[in-house]
Amino acid sequence: MGFKTPDMPPVAPAEFESMPVMDRMRMLATHWAEYGFGGPKQMHALYIVKTVLFVVGGWLVVGSTTPGLGLVELGGWWGELIVYQKLMVWMVLWEITGHAASWGPLAFKFGPMIGGWRYWTKPGTLRAPPYPGKVPGTAGDRRTAFDIGLYLLIVSNLVFLLVSPGFRSEAAYSEIGLLPGWALISYVTLLLVMGFRDKVVFLASRPEQYAVCLLAFGVLADHVDMVLVAKIAMATIWLGAGVSKFGHHFSLVVQAMMSNTPWLTSKRFKRSLYRDMPNDLRPSKMAWGWAHLGGTVVELCLPLVLLFSTNGTITWLAITGMVLFHVFIYSTYPLAVPLEWNVFFVFVAPFLFGGFFAGDGYSVFDFSSAWILAAALVLYLTGPILGNLKPEWVSFLVSMRQYAGNWASGTMAFRMNGAEDKLDTGLVKTLQTQRQQLLNLYGPDVAEIFLQKCVAFRSLHSHGRMHLSLLQRHLDELENYRLREGEVVCTVLVGWQFGDGHLFDERTIARVQKYCNFEPGEFVMAWTESQPIHKKTVQYKVVDAALGVVERGYYDVRDAVAEQPWIPNGPVAHRVTWRQPGYEPAGDFVHPTPHPAGSERRVRSGDSPDGTVTS
Repeated sequence: MGFKTPDMPPVAPAEFESMPVMDRMRMLATHWAEYGFGGPKQMHALYIVKTVLFVVGGWLVVGSTTPGLGLVELGGWWGELIVYQKLMVWMVLWEITGHAASWGPLAFKFGPMIGGWRYWTKPGTLRAPPYPGKVPGTAGDRRTAFDIGLYLLIVSNLVFLLVSPGFRSEAAYSEIGLLPGWALISYVTLLLVMGFRDKVVFLASRPEQYAVCLLAFGVLADHVDMVLVAKIAMATIWLGAGVSKFGHHFSLVVQAMMSNTPWLTSKRFKRSLYRDMPNDLRPSKMAWGWAHLGGTVVELCLPLVLLFSTNGTITWLAITGMVLFHVFIYSTYPLAVPLEWNVFFVFVAPFLFGGFFAGDGYSVFDFSSAWILAAALVLYLTGPILGNLKPEWVSFLVSMRQYAGNWASGTMAFRMNGAEDKLDTGLVKTLQTQRQQLLNLYGPDVAEIFLQKCVAFRSLHSHGRMHLSLLQRHLDELENYRLREGEVVCTVLVGWQFGDGHLFDERTIARVQKYCNFEPGEFVMAWTESQPIHKKTVQYKVVDAALGVVERGYYDVRDAVAEQPWIPNGPVAHRVTWRQPGYEPAGDFVHPTPHPAGSERRVRSGDSPDGTVTS
């Protein structure tokens, strides 16, 4: 890989699409294992520049707008809660305008590199109300002047908070003061209204990370309570992520993530993450160790130390561990690139847990009221608990399952008759389809390689193997279609994406169909839900844009994990529970029944008339 040149798989670009689809998947998945995405290193340098702008911008904003804080006397910032408040607002502003996660080429935005505010201030773009038939005033799917005005009002509120001087309230404990509570409350209120109008903007603000904390800053009268709510917020985020790594998914995530790490150039090390490169790409013991000893254990143990330790040495060792943890995640350049989030947490860990040390009266036992502790726990734990038990009800972001491999996702298939182009001609957007973006940069052949490499990336995860299995059954021939990673297309449709398949489920596809008028079989999507924490099965749907949901069913996640990314044994075993009356899958593959995990025996069977599987 060069600074300006991508690392390409071993095939002539002009010959790529003449290969059978599953041969392409095998080649691309194997290439990912050794080279990752394969983009030029100038792509990674671009993100370093953006991170520097984020850090310098936050420093300048806080230092120049807060009387009593010296711009260069950073030692005076230590222990001033308004610094944390303003930097959190800066982080939220960076997120809600689209400059943080889901920005740039690693989020498949090549030109322009941002959706965000450009999309959410453009009349007529799609919006996604979560309860359009239940909440008055939220029906419709087009962005109106009201939506644009509401979005701009939210952004203005955040800017006001950034430039506000400290306010001497009852909770202020120093001459510098704290942010005005009414403005924090107004931000959260406006964000909730936006959430009912468009859940995409709401989630893009990362409310599960910041909204409750900002609300606490606005309503609480004691700065100790504010600090403790912020500590609980941090610990919940870490612990939720740690719990989400239980199960079979996370080792697969670590493989793909570390293979994509630009500074890890050792092919020997990358191959060690897989059982038997290039024939068996299932996780090795090395991958399991990096995932669960370097990830799960850290996120479950160190936050508890930070919450309860009153020993200074132990606390600072735990702080150092969490800082190194986030530095490492940043360095891997995970897709969707939540880089600024990791930088913010690198700052927060020492500032909150070191600057407001538990042994100095800032432990979780120092709340002024047990009711405040109870309210904080309810607000922070409801989303993760409900989201892990009933993932179809809650975004995986609100469930605190960040980058654990257990999220709703989908793979889309567009018939090669120009069907994909209907997205550009039928929708009001600020981004062309990725095929058009890449075509302008590299030409059609190279563009197709990188787009389908994203599908191979998804097949390195358990749900991607299920997607390919379903598409084999529901498409007449895979070779008649161009496959697309759903999250990649999602960013074009709604202006933002961050791993949440709920943003492009059948409801979004129905909105797209309203304006693009796909014919039956032109646009088909295989879609899978997250795995509930107490079950071994995952629900799936097959969506035809013209027909709606045509099939539902489930599969055992162990069957998907046991397969290779190119599913050489045929479709992963699954069970049909419902099929749209009159609909029949177009593919030649017979339906496979579920079988015990670890078994090499693949039992084929047909479907009974009601859609259930016969043995």
